[in-house]
Amino acid sequence: MEAGTIQSFDPNADSDSFRGALGSFATGVTVITTDSSEGPIGIVANSFASVSLDPPLVLWCPAKSSRRFEHFAGSRRFAIHVLGQDQRDIAAAFVKSKTAFDDITWHKSHCGIPLINGALATFECSLHADHDAGDHLIILGEVTKCHHRPGAPLIFHAGHYSAP
Repeated sequence: MEAGTIQSFDPNADSDSFRGALGSFATGVTVITTDSSEGPIGIVANSFASVSLDPPLVLWCPAKSSRRFEHFAGSRRFAIHVLGQDQRDIAAAFVKSKTAFDDITWHKSHCGIPLINGALATFECSLHADHDAGDHLIILGEVTKCHHRPGAPLIFHAGHYSAP
């Protein structure tokens, strides 16, 4: 396709083009963590958004096809970690393994949620609601505690990590 050419397509018939169009939007990279009967679990997600200041609500959307889905779909508490551009190795570790905690520095919160040390921002959440959304689940979390540090975020754009 030539530069500057706009491609039209039916997203129901051409999911690869739809995915490419979605990749035009740069997002931050997050790791969502929770505790489970198997121990601490983590998953990388770029489907994070703020929803409300009062009450403080955020959302994220795990894919139902994910092998980690069951751990998060039933979780009452979880943490969302916004990664800094210097934390690409943490994202890579969780892409490879849901139990990548052996390769990173972390601790448990006062209520047992695994927290990744040094994240750009961390939102400790209680489940507020969840909603079916096609091949994903929208999980709304009420933020019970959060913290952040200065730094540039790790960005995901067009299928690749990058710095702002």
